[in-house]
Amino acid sequence: MGEIREDPRLRDRLVPFADRMDAGRKLATYLSGPDPADTCVCAIPAGGVPVGVEIALALRLPFLLAVVRKIRIPGNPEAGFGAVTWDGRIHLNERLMTGLNLTKGEIAGAIAIAQANVRDRLKRFGMNASFPRLTGKSAILVDDGLASGYTMIAAVDAIRACNPASVVVAVPTGSAGAVTRVAEAADVLVCPNIRTGYSFAVADAYTHWHDLSDNEVLAELQRVRDAGLF
Repeated sequence: MGEIREDPRLRDRLVPFADRMDAGRKLATYLSGPDPADTCVCAIPAGGVPVGVEIALALRLPFLLAVVRKIRIPGNPEAGFGAVTWDGRIHLNERLMTGLNLTKGEIAGAIAIAQANVRDRLKRFGMNASFPRLTGKSAILVDDGLASGYTMIAAVDAIRACNPASVVVAVPTGSAGAVTRVAEAADVLVCPNIRTGYSFAVADAYTHWHDLSDNEVLAELQRVRDAGLF
């Protein structure tokens, strides 16, 4: 298991962050020291983008997008049973699927929707399915939080194919269970606000929270582009 770094002062605290940008600036303080020549921030859209942009700007690190989409449970768009990554990898939560009683058609349909969404986002955000080789570099994978952790695990697996020297997962908040699961895949996991308990929602870490539009993501990308980091 990779190293887990948290802030004990923020354990189980609600709303420790004003918004995603505030969270990104604060998260950057837990990551101080990476060499821009050997480190890259890889943010998962949509919610991870403003967090990752703030980290990239604060630490002057190159910025990339890691497009991953949840495979949503039919009839429950907030929950998923797997994820599709930018390079076409499909990750399924077999344990969860056992209790869902989904038909093969429902599974195939949900995967197809996620795949189409990944292709659309790659095109919309000016990316492609290939990813720069990261041999000898550290990849910092960023999202706005970890609920189940399976989307991030899929991202870690895909980024490993780029041969990085190490994979650091950096998120402002996460459920204790998800943090443990993701730490098994990452070399280091930085999550200042770990929360225990039966119920968890990423939004509960933020005073101001909303689902980001594609236009908002594009505006964030322009910020790192203007800084010469994207």
